[in-house]
Amino acid sequence: MIDLKALREDPEHFKLGCRRKHADVDIDAVLALDARKREAQTRLDERRAEQNKLSKATGPQIGQLSGKLKNAEGADREAIAAEIEAIKAKPAALKAEITQIEAELRTLDASLSQMVLTIPLPPDPDVPDGRSADDNVEIRRWSPQGFDPAKPFAGQKGFAPRSHMDLIERLGMADFERGVKLAGSRSYLLTGDGALLHSAVLRYAMDFIIAKGFTPVTVPVLVREEAMIGTGFFPASRDQAYHIPESERRSAESDADGSAGTGGASGYDLFLTGTGEVSLMGMHAGEILDEASLPMKLCTVSTCFRREAGAAGRDTAGLYRIHQFDKVEQVVICKADEAESRRWHQEMIGIVAALLESLELPHRLLQCCAGDLGAKNADMIDLECWMPSRGEDGPDGTPTGAFGETHSASRLYDYQCRRLNMRYRQGGQGGTGQTVFCHSLNNTVAASPRLLIPLLEMHQQADGSIHVPAPLRPYLNGRESIG
Repeated sequence: MIDLKALREDPEHFKLGCRRKHADVDIDAVLALDARKREAQTRLDERRAEQNKLSKATGPQIGQLSGKLKNAEGADREAIAAEIEAIKAKPAALKAEITQIEAELRTLDASLSQMVLTIPLPPDPDVPDGRSADDNVEIRRWSPQGFDPAKPFAGQKGFAPRSHMDLIERLGMADFERGVKLAGSRSYLLTGDGALLHSAVLRYAMDFIIAKGFTPVTVPVLVREEAMIGTGFFPASRDQAYHIPESERRSAESDADGSAGTGGASGYDLFLTGTGEVSLMGMHAGEILDEASLPMKLCTVSTCFRREAGAAGRDTAGLYRIHQFDKVEQVVICKADEAESRRWHQEMIGIVAALLESLELPHRLLQCCAGDLGAKNADMIDLECWMPSRGEDGPDGTPTGAFGETHSASRLYDYQCRRLNMRYRQGGQGGTGQTVFCHSLNNTVAASPRLLIPLLEMHQQADGSIHVPAPLRPYLNGRESIG
């Protein structure tokens, strides 16, 4: 969520941010609604001040007039009585006006809150412009010695590459048919060595990030709506989340047992998370953190769920774009300092690049353009691994290979923390300084089974077996190959 004060002071900055991200948000309408809310608040404050003043004056006035009323007669008595009634009526009328303004303010506040949630964080000035992922800019690439993604795989390895689907079918590492039978399209079962390799990747990634000083946390994958809104996934990506309408179920149960209204009132809907980031960030929502505890370096391995609504094409087959996967995630919560955020961004990217190098996986770093950034990102760097089975078909009808996204590193400044109301007090432990919203960053460490695609395809051997990279062998009882 953006800072409303900053929006009022420099609306053009946010208008430019919307244009660069191609976000259809009417900033002027937000400012107009904000002005109406502030005007209503001013009226309410004035009426409440008047009410306080009136409550102090009303008693003595009525007492004074009541004394006169005792000795008054005729027309004078009627006039004094009427004056007393008028004085008594003023607080009631003022209370009714205050109630009306309060209702108006609640409506304005709700509308404004919803509109503000749709305003994206403006991209940093050094983020290049563009409309989509097609306009992202390659920063650098890395390949193990003896392999060049720009050259044909067969010419370097001495045999034509098989796709990960072909490899896992031959080696009995997955069962797509039964996965679809169980859960529908984009579902799968990892079996035998497939399940073991999947587990090995996640365990290695978790050990790798913990060795970098990150604290492991186990997190819920079912969360309340507040966590999805607070971390910036709602409202923009609501269609990608699986929704569990728990409040409707509880309401129906209450109606069935004759206690209508009780269950529905206490129930709340839940959502399956698409990343461990939601819970790692949401766990500190509404807290004022100790400045000395920053930066917080957190990691988790969790099952993730994404509807992948609207996605189509070649990615619907195999393990690339699926509804359920497991992911090791890293999150940093740091002080509100842009330079520190930028340093952490580079360090988190470096951690992942080092992990990919240790697995001997060719990869590249892409600077995402403004049009490819999510609403919550000031900047984002994608890491893509080389996958021989991707890309356009060559003259022989087989894919020529292409890079495919496996990681995204995001810099969010205070956008999430403002929505989550996560702050720290300046001045150290027991400090009396002002509270400031934290900054946050996140990056994938390893998402499997997607990472299995380059792992299998790049380490396949001419006989169809898979070479196991040295870092994974301890997690596979020392095995050097599969198949």
